[in-house]
Amino acid sequence: PWPVVRGTLGGSALLSVRYSSSSSDRPVIKWQLKRYKPVTVVQSIGTDVIGNLRPEYWGRVHLFENGSLLLRYLRLSDEGAYEVEISITDDTFTGEKLVNLTVDVPVSKPLVQLEASSVLELTELVTLNCTHDSGSKPVYGWLKGGKPLINDSRLLLSHDQKVLTIARVLLSDDDVYSCTVENPISNMKSLPIRLNVYRRSSLYIILSTGGIFLLITLVTVCAFAVDIVPGRNYHNRKNPGGLYVLKESDFPEGEDDTPCNYIHTLDPQRPPHYPSTFSLPASSLDSYVHSGRRYPCTTVRSLPTSPHSPSPTPPSSSPSHLRSLTRKPRLPALSHTEELPVAQDKSNRMSSPKWL
Repeated sequence: PWPVVRGTLGGSALLSVRYSSSSSDRPVIKWQLKRYKPVTVVQSIGTDVIGNLRPEYWGRVHLFENGSLLLRYLRLSDEGAYEVEISITDDTFTGEKLVNLTVDVPVSKPLVQLEASSVLELTELVTLNCTHDSGSKPVYGWLKGGKPLINDSRLLLSHDQKVLTIARVLLSDDDVYSCTVENPISNMKSLPIRLNVYRRSSLYIILSTGGIFLLITLVTVCAFAVDIVPGRNYHNRKNPGGLYVLKESDFPEGEDDTPCNYIHTLDPQRPPHYPSTFSLPASSLDSYVHSGRRYPCTTVRSLPTSPHSPSPTPPSSSPSHLRSLTRKPRLPALSHTEELPVAQDKSNRMSSPKWL
């Protein structure tokens, strides 16, 4: 096999050769870089260079008496296979040789990147990534507990082995991990990183598997609870005082009007008082237009008494007290759309009210 010389970017590489001859003449040496079209690096008789060097080799090449070539200030473009030809005038034999030269950049110290250093067992995926800043032709490797790792059913390495993926983490994966990077001229190892694997508790497993079902159940129960809670009772609202409501209803023609019962709004503990029937003076009928509809008077419950209020006192039978509690009833609203017959008998007109 052809010899390989490994050089470093910016360094020097010696392409050495050996030959033997009985002639005292100086050899003719020619070095070429093998490409699609060969590139002549240098040509000389002995150590004397013949012709002009290519610009990219000025000040960078040096020939020795035995035909060896020294390349200085190596570039990445210098990499390749070099061929040397040595011939002597008195000898019919011409020697040839190939030397491979590689030019690389040293790798820097790698670093292991891990999203979370602590995980729970049975976690689906944990990824470790090996990174470095510089270096050509890197080759990656992984160590677990100081021992090399290889692909298996759970520990998966990427195609370039830069990424390590642990599928379905187990407690046995709790260990120290590190990565290595190397190329033909250097190798480096990262600092170890610890992966902590914790056991899942039974409660965690239950919550993780049935958490969604439990959440749906709680939402359903809360929804039913809101539906069965009674709303605010209208009767519990406080009114500023008593209220009389006029309800419209149609009664049979033959039904007589009944007097209205009134309760004093200022004293809800007093019993109801029934005033006598009243009539409207005949002279006041002309100023009113009665509706054909009848509006019976209804009473509305007054404010409920407080449970701590004192017991009601018996009503006084004094006529003066009754007169002070009696309020003048309001007349129902009269509609202006309908009028009474003109020939209505005055006897049917209501008499003026009489108060006690």
